Amino acid sequence: MALPVIIQAVRWTHILAGFTAFFIAPVPLLTAKGGKTHRRWGKIYFWAMAVVAATAIVLAFWRPILFLAFIAVFSFYFAFRGYRVLSRKHPLQGQGPSSIDWAAAVLAFLGSAALITLGIVRPSPVWVQLSVVAIVFGVIGVAFAASDIWEFLHPPADKNFWWNAHMGGMIGSYIAAVSAFSVVNFHFLPPAVRWLWPSAIGVPGIFIWVGYYRRRFGRKNKSAEAA
Repeated sequence: MALPVIIQAVRWTHILAGFTAFFIAPVPLLTAKGGKTHRRWGKIYFWAMAVVAATAIVLAFWRPILFLAFIAVFSFYFAFRGYRVLSRKHPLQGQGPSSIDWAAAVLAFLGSAALITLGIVRPSPVWVQLSVVAIVFGVIGVAFAASDIWEFLHPPADKNFWWNAHMGGMIGSYIAAVSAFSVVNFHFLPPAVRWLWPSAIGVPGIFIWVGYYRRRFGRKNKSAEAA
């Protein structure tokens, strides 16, 4: 089979997985957390995002556009951290990070730092056009990866920490999916705006969402102590 045919197959797999992730993400986001529907569709969403990232890296090196490879790593790390934290719900009882968690966090940190550096240096026309995008995504990636590394080294005492990381990671990955949809379809917007408007809306939304549940859990804890 000719290589371009294989690349076309990878491209269509990438598109199919991307649309799958984009359209099913609201199901686990809006259904009862921890329920069967939430878990089932959450897993499907996670693996769809994994396929998106893997095929994006192949396509990025085929073209080649290094920027897209970095974006693929950046995007998938959010889904990965959101999924993997479920296995670390009780770090003080030995459910700490594994080697794959460490490897992913370090890779995400280095890749995000590289995005910042290349966004500043701008070594090619692609980086010139998308330098602001690279820097913004790089800063976000460094912040989240550094936060995870800190958590690995200092196990959190908050028993609900995993909920915050899970929700933040999954919503963050969906922001990446919306960004990709915007880049492909919203040609009436300037390139940087197409990439960044989902983050401008979604990242503050993550902090609002997490803050809401922190207050909710805090009220529950107080009620339990009073009882």
